[in-house]
Amino acid sequence: MADVLVLVDHVDGAVRKPTLELLTLARRIGDPVAVALGAGAGETAGVLGEHGAVKVLASDASEFADFLVVPKVDALQAAVEAVSPAAVLVVSSAEGKEIAARLALRIGSGIITDATDLEAGEEGPVATQAVFAASFTTRSRVSRGVPVITVKPNSAPVEPAAAAGTVEALSVSFGEGSKGTKVVSRTPRESTGRPELTEAAIVVSGGRGVNGAENFPLIEALADSLGAAVGASRAAVDAGWY
Repeated sequence: MADVLVLVDHVDGAVRKPTLELLTLARRIGDPVAVALGAGAGETAGVLGEHGAVKVLASDASEFADFLVVPKVDALQAAVEAVSPAAVLVVSSAEGKEIAARLALRIGSGIITDATDLEAGEEGPVATQAVFAASFTTRSRVSRGVPVITVKPNSAPVEPAAAAGTVEALSVSFGEGSKGTKVVSRTPRESTGRPELTEAAIVVSGGRGVNGAENFPLIEALADSLGAAVGASRAAVDAGWY
């Protein structure tokens, strides 16, 4: 089977759940090859191998932490040139979609965003999307180049499948454009102990009916009792309540 590149979303080697979902989907269309970038990249191999990655292309270059987005595009482009994959899968986050779009432009390929399912097709991977506020379901494929596909979190189960997970160093050449936006400081986000909003199976959300920021502790208490994430409507966010 052809290789399928999967960009790994991790924090200092701790792989996040949406990446494991991507590996499940990648196995439907080929052999998953994970691309792990940044500090702790090599430490991801164990869990990635347990979930189907036949190979892990790793690079811990400092550019991934010092500059935004573009160094990761450089790395994915290098991986595409090295592997000649059947597809490239990325998590549908704000950063993930920007990386995918830039990569597709560079390699002259089509892109599908916010897919909710993937299956093998005679002419390439077929992606399912929910469009127009989930009023319609579409099935589509990329007809030019290596398909670049972003997948929404919680779109597939996490299914362990033992594979080699062999680590190989990924050689990346960073262009001048990769240093256009530099990270000058970081402020760690305070942990609430709740699931990530994008990954949560249950979300308790508050809107206009909460009637003020002082009442959001009620939403938080209910969320905590259910092991859920806390969400807020656009109106509540714009009002500064949450």
